[in-house]
Amino acid sequence: MTTQPTTTEAPPALAPATPEGFWASYGRAWVRTPGSAVYLLAVFVLAMVSVTVLASLFWTGVGLLVLVIGLPIVVGTLVIARGFGAADRGLLRLTGLPTIVEPEWNRDRTDAGGFWLTLTRPLRNAHYWVYLVHGVVVSPIISTISFALTTVWLSVGLGGLTYWFWGVFLPRGDRGADWGRYVADALPWLFGGWSAWTVEVVLYLLAGMVFTFTMPWVLGGLARGHHAVAVGMLGRWKSDDLAAEVRAEAAARGAAVHAEDVALRRLERDIHDGPQQRLVRLQLDLAALERRAESGDADAAAELAREARAHAKAALDELRALSSGVAPPLLQDRGLAAALAATAAGAPIAVHTDIDPAIDAVTSPEIARTVYFVVAELLTNVVKHAGATAATLKVSLRPSVSGAPSMLDVWVVDNGRGGASYAAGHGLEGLRERVAGLRGMLVVDSPVGGPTSIGAHVPLAASAS
Repeated sequence: MTTQPTTTEAPPALAPATPEGFWASYGRAWVRTPGSAVYLLAVFVLAMVSVTVLASLFWTGVGLLVLVIGLPIVVGTLVIARGFGAADRGLLRLTGLPTIVEPEWNRDRTDAGGFWLTLTRPLRNAHYWVYLVHGVVVSPIISTISFALTTVWLSVGLGGLTYWFWGVFLPRGDRGADWGRYVADALPWLFGGWSAWTVEVVLYLLAGMVFTFTMPWVLGGLARGHHAVAVGMLGRWKSDDLAAEVRAEAAARGAAVHAEDVALRRLERDIHDGPQQRLVRLQLDLAALERRAESGDADAAAELAREARAHAKAALDELRALSSGVAPPLLQDRGLAAALAATAAGAPIAVHTDIDPAIDAVTSPEIARTVYFVVAELLTNVVKHAGATAATLKVSLRPSVSGAPSMLDVWVVDNGRGGASYAAGHGLEGLRERVAGLRGMLVVDSPVGGPTSIGAHVPLAASAS
């Protein structure tokens, strides 16, 4: 990671504003002004509709709570309030301000509970009630204020600048009643000799210039006020992130448990089909060898001894291979980088490796075992199924960005026939579940004809969970 150089200069926000900086900022504010004006006018209409609909439905539902129908009406009101709040958040995008993240609506997400628990779920979620308060009370109040100020600034600003054109079409009535004449008579030192029409045009023009010049700040400030209220009432809370974190943790642990169960079943099957069968054959060969030795047939006994030794060696090799897939000694003794390099070197095809040695210092034993198993399985798949002649193994660290955990990126790329895909119950699906157990993700890019690129991305913060 790069470190920022130390400096004694003042931060940019504290530096004195230059004319160029002021006009650039003012220009950017003007770019956002049309969107802010449209939002401030549209949100007033939305607020009037929301207070009418929500208040009517809610109090109707409350009045009918003594009957069964009242509860669904209240729940439906909360759902409609959510829709009005979502519309407000959507309109706020016109202002160019940061997008407001949607709240967590189903914190108690579960398939169990029955009809009534599912129906009343909005009643147990504070976000629905806050949205209701926003749609019935808060939004109508602040929208009315902002609508009044917006209409004043737009009418005076735009109307004042163009009064010289459209003012001539207005009925003037008695010329002596023109307010421009009263102003000219009250300020003869300023408007002496001016006609009433000229005084009106000049004053309207000055007012239009002032209101138009300040329009970006006023409308932008009103939009930011709406945005601040929406962030607090319509946005995502810290408790939502905690709930999502707990749910993700539970899902990761569930995936890990399932992956371990599948791996144990596969290990049991491999032991039964491999070493166990060889050991049974070895037992039979030893029994036959004993009979040959008792009968004095030395040549037959020697042949059986050689076959028994071959079966014993094959069983030992298979047991070593199976144990290396569970907890290889090299991984425990020398670390993940050395274990991955040894696995790549032992593959029957050429495997180019690019492994960052720093991974040993930041990976937990749990992450190291899973990554080793995933890489070993991927290289085995390359040899057995891909028809590849060469592969590349790249393992690197990705620094954290914006508070996110650092990532361990593992890529296995081969030049085989491609077409790899997930299949329920085995293969890549099992590897995806293993990686998901560490709250990571497995990415497969394998078009027909190749090449195949499979990446495992594991957050290193998972070691602390």
